[in-house]
Amino acid sequence: MKRISFLVIFLTIFALNAQETYLHCGKVLDVSSGKIRSEKTIVISGNKIKSVLDGYQTGSENDKSIDLKNKTVLPGLIDLHVHIESESNSRSYIAKYTDNEADVAFQSTVYAKRTLMAGFTTVRDLGGTGVNISLRKAIDGGKVDGPRIFTAGKIISSTGGHGDPTNGGRADLIGDPGPKEGVVNSPEEARKAVRQRYKNGADVIKITATGGVLSVAKNGSNSQFTTQEIEAVVSTAKDYGMLTAAHAHGDEGMQRAVKAGIKTIEHGTFMSEQTMDLMKQYKSYMVPTISAGKYVAEKAKIKGFYPEIIVPKALEVGPQLQGTFQKAYKRGVPIAFGTDAGVFPHGENGKEFGYMVEAGMPAIEAIQSATLTNADLLNVSEELGQLKEGFLADIIAVEDNPLQNIKTLEKVVFVMKDGLVYKE
Repeated sequence: MKRISFLVIFLTIFALNAQETYLHCGKVLDVSSGKIRSEKTIVISGNKIKSVLDGYQTGSENDKSIDLKNKTVLPGLIDLHVHIESESNSRSYIAKYTDNEADVAFQSTVYAKRTLMAGFTTVRDLGGTGVNISLRKAIDGGKVDGPRIFTAGKIISSTGGHGDPTNGGRADLIGDPGPKEGVVNSPEEARKAVRQRYKNGADVIKITATGGVLSVAKNGSNSQFTTQEIEAVVSTAKDYGMLTAAHAHGDEGMQRAVKAGIKTIEHGTFMSEQTMDLMKQYKSYMVPTISAGKYVAEKAKIKGFYPEIIVPKALEVGPQLQGTFQKAYKRGVPIAFGTDAGVFPHGENGKEFGYMVEAGMPAIEAIQSATLTNADLLNVSEELGQLKEGFLADIIAVEDNPLQNIKTLEKVVFVMKDGLVYKE
């Protein structure tokens, strides 16, 4: 009896001391309906939303209240295309020969925190050195402040392709990278590369279906995978429950990827109407990354910022992205929000919303692409992307109503992730 009494007393004391957080929200954006709800209280218990109540409610004296009565509150944002380890600058191309893995790891923590402070509580990292997997573990373990990361680890490319890590290197340093390093040249090697990424701890798979802008290679849009190689990637990824993405600027490479079952097409610069219709048919998503296109086009005009071989590609591809997005959206292609942060400075991800709206997408649909759509693609739609009872407490606030002023999402003033306040 004494033991039972002691347990009851302990649990009672614990319950009394368990602090809940009450967010008093002047406006709440219901991303599902697209409506603004006024004067709501969101109750946080642990790392989850306990309830969403009408009016400004208060709890016990042990509970904490946060005043967001003059703000608009919405779910934490999800960026489906970042490179969290790095950031493009004039020394990026020499850095791979001068920076150690530890240097990359330390700088990645800076980029991760900057991303979180910008209101992006979840990201999909689409390729780095592999440090991104360790960074994800450090964030999950509470050692580093940053967004929830779903990462591809190292991307998968063909020899000399956009993701070949030895492009532009000195002859004696190039070697012959294979599936372990992310370079494949047959369906068999493609399968091995996917399994290697699973073994390394990656969450998703990314291939470079075409040439790219920032690789030290001449062609920025040629097809770089055979259909059979992509099919091997997709079928193997499916066996391991991994979402697939394909970097693609050229139209033929996109068509091969879509027909093979790749779920998201990153960039899609020179997408034809035929490819748009294929994407609708196969339910593939375009991730437009307009921000990256604008940034590379601007920086390519600065002599010496990029190696000379990159400049013509940046000047050609960069200005095309927003226009292609506009056509794809109007034609009904599914759109997922992604920025390619790392090509431009991390923390400026919110600019993408303005570019999407500028191209004709309504503000609510742009926001839904970064919440509902992306949560669904990452298979976390029962935990993230909405402010609902039982969902993880990823919550942000901005000064204005984003349905009327989309640029307010560029200046997030409050950030909560997993029930913890990181910016107030």
